[in-house]
Amino acid sequence: MGIDDPSFIPVIAALAVVALMLVWLSLTMASAEGAVPRVTRASLNNLILDARTDQETSQFARMKRIERIHKVQKLIVDRHATAGSCAFFRIACNVLDGVLVMCIASLCGAPLWLELVCGVLVALAIAVVSILVRPRSVGALKPVDIMIGHATLVSVAVALTPFARIGGQGQQKRRRRAELSDDEELEKLQIEQGKATIDRLVETGDFDPEVSEMLRNVLTLSETLTREIMVPRTDMICIQRDQTLESMLRLCSRSGFSRIPVIGEDVDDLIGVAYLKDAVRATAFNPATRDRSVGTICRDPLLVPESKPVDDLFHEMQRKRQHVAVVVDEYGGIAGLVTIEDTIEQIVGELEDEHDRTQHADPVRIGEHRWSMPARTPIATLGELFEIDIDEDDVDTVYGLLTKLLGCVPIVGASAVTRGLRLTAVDSAGRRKKVSTIVAEPAHVEADADTDENGGDAADADAEERRRDNRHESKHDKESREQ
Repeated sequence: MGIDDPSFIPVIAALAVVALMLVWLSLTMASAEGAVPRVTRASLNNLILDARTDQETSQFARMKRIERIHKVQKLIVDRHATAGSCAFFRIACNVLDGVLVMCIASLCGAPLWLELVCGVLVALAIAVVSILVRPRSVGALKPVDIMIGHATLVSVAVALTPFARIGGQGQQKRRRRAELSDDEELEKLQIEQGKATIDRLVETGDFDPEVSEMLRNVLTLSETLTREIMVPRTDMICIQRDQTLESMLRLCSRSGFSRIPVIGEDVDDLIGVAYLKDAVRATAFNPATRDRSVGTICRDPLLVPESKPVDDLFHEMQRKRQHVAVVVDEYGGIAGLVTIEDTIEQIVGELEDEHDRTQHADPVRIGEHRWSMPARTPIATLGELFEIDIDEDDVDTVYGLLTKLLGCVPIVGASAVTRGLRLTAVDSAGRRKKVSTIVAEPAHVEADADTDENGGDAADADAEERRRDNRHESKHDKESREQ
């Protein structure tokens, strides 16, 4: 075919149009490839519900949108195969673009070397355009919109590439297990991306570090459970149901709390929650009501499980307009108490007012590599002090960690080693002689150095005496139970 041929120009134009269409198809497949892993089934179900209840659009438009959403639902059943099909067409379009340009150059009578140069230059140009447009980033930012807009095109690509499913049979069982937590995995991925974005903003120097820390805390709210922030039942301040309002007013004045659980025989016999405002309202203008029982003003408590994520807890308390909730364990017993202030502190940090008292002492350094800490110190704090990662899902405090390692309730002098750290119970308090202080140190620290840093032989003798007392009491309790 020569230049004088009447069909020369139409053929060249057709090939050029096809090449441009292939460029567009390549970019579209790239955006779909970036969107497929980030579309969740929950978001599609919500879109179907919105489409069915949308009264502003016609019935035909609603049905067409729902049909497209159904196509997307079928595509994400096997995300790996769909992404593979999109990747195949993206690569094939880029290759065919170079071939078409070489054909155009050949039809124009160019020599072979010029045909190769034209094909390479066009391929490089398409690569530059792909980098500038960043279609995968667009797909990651708007995954649902991209998939719904190109559902038909992607479905055709999947139908034309059945080989994309080959190799997935061996992973079928693993994928089925992953589908049960598919949305959770995507949420985790998005949280990690959000943390990385915040870190990049901080590195620029134009972002307040305190604000960035609050944003990180917001992202990790879903990973924090209620039992990690609650006040345990041993530290709860409660009032008996038959106590008078005057006694409650004095208790609120001494403790600084305005909401107090009302109990019956014990903590598990929860009656409700008494509010200081209700007590003041009942007694301010009628002093005779001070002799009324607290049970007459208590309200129904908000009960939450200890495994509830903090972000869900915050939204529930906000929705129900409750500032205090009683935490229940898996057996139905009272595990502790949590306030809306506790949830907010997970974002903005510690909040204190004039009435707040120091609830827990901080860890104290008593040697070069030794720390004395309260038994309720979080294990996260222990990990920060020794710069190690302590990942324990079933315990939250150093005391709980020591109990888990020993397999029994620790007494003074009990010791255990984990992750190169030795935890030793050194002090007890309360009527039940419960361990109150734990010393943490590297496991390789010599015993002589421990004696010197701990205060000499006198402290050891005192600790040994307490251990003998505890053993004597434990033996006495055991004999009492057997009798």
